[in-house]
Amino acid sequence: MKRVFTDVIQFRGTHYDFGVYQGKLLLNSFLLKNRERQWKVRKPLFKIDIEETKQMFQRFAPSIWEELLGLQTALQWPMKRVLLEFGGYRVNITPSGCSIFAGKDFMVRNYDYHPKTYDGRYVVFEPSDGGFSTIGLSQKITGRCDGMNEKGLMIGYTFMNRKRPGSGFICHMIGRMILERCANTEEAVNLLKEIPHRGSFSYVLFDRRKETPYIVETSPRRVEVREGYSCTNHFEILTEENRHILNDSKKRLEIIEEHQVNSLGGSEAFRLFNDTNAGVFSKLYGSWAGTIHTSAYFPNDMEAWISLGGDQKPTKLNFSSWLKGLDYRMERIEGNIDTDIPFVNMEKADWYR
Repeated sequence: MKRVFTDVIQFRGTHYDFGVYQGKLLLNSFLLKNRERQWKVRKPLFKIDIEETKQMFQRFAPSIWEELLGLQTALQWPMKRVLLEFGGYRVNITPSGCSIFAGKDFMVRNYDYHPKTYDGRYVVFEPSDGGFSTIGLSQKITGRCDGMNEKGLMIGYTFMNRKRPGSGFICHMIGRMILERCANTEEAVNLLKEIPHRGSFSYVLFDRRKETPYIVETSPRRVEVREGYSCTNHFEILTEENRHILNDSKKRLEIIEEHQVNSLGGSEAFRLFNDTNAGVFSKLYGSWAGTIHTSAYFPNDMEAWISLGGDQKPTKLNFSSWLKGLDYRMERIEGNIDTDIPFVNMEKADWYR
């Protein structure tokens, strides 16, 4: 059992200044040192085109480009390296798990991935130069793997496959753009139809106005929209994009749907996802599919919950109070995870084993 933590990052100001702030926090961190080791073993299977990437950000998220410039200033890196690490455009994705369920007034999500990829950063950001305030877990620093914005829009995504990637944005940068740009599910659906997608993912979108969430199935070739309450790791419309082996994904979906008929409340749903014996939580960390955190978002109360590891009580953050100017006193959120694999945000890790 490993004691792990997630840093709570809070910032109010411009995107550029936020980039500078994050860059200073990252200097000499385990996170960057471990990334340097990673690239000695894992060669990138993509090309960084600075001008093309800049044009895409200028079209879809110009403020986030300013954040990348701030990171460059603080780290004193060439832009190509900034985009390699944090750009979120033209990057390959490794297989992962993840399960999502949306109830009457909440969304709960298990983030299943590999410890050597985990940022360990819970980010609350209020931009002063445009865009909505957001709360959620970061991925590759600038992206978000799940979260909620000040309008009560919630998002989470689940991986589908690695088949035939295209030129485009990857999941966590798309999640960030949706949270900052979109006020409701309809706007988020329209953005997902417009932007280019690097890989194949389902995005679950829910807000305080909508009775049934949208599940948007995306690939570099097609985008389809359906309604539904739960999502794991297979498409129901873009079935030609699915992987051949879907047993685990279908099993987790069946467990969630069996409990769904009982009209789960937020606490019960969180426990279903976080209980290591309930069938949704995964310990497959070595296979890139172990549950690292369980998160939940409640738009009516403007509250966010998170637990690191399984069988744990959630840490609850009042987003409404934060939006009124009351910063959180906590600097870290801690938990226990049943693995001996290193976490790149807190200890030395290599990619040889």
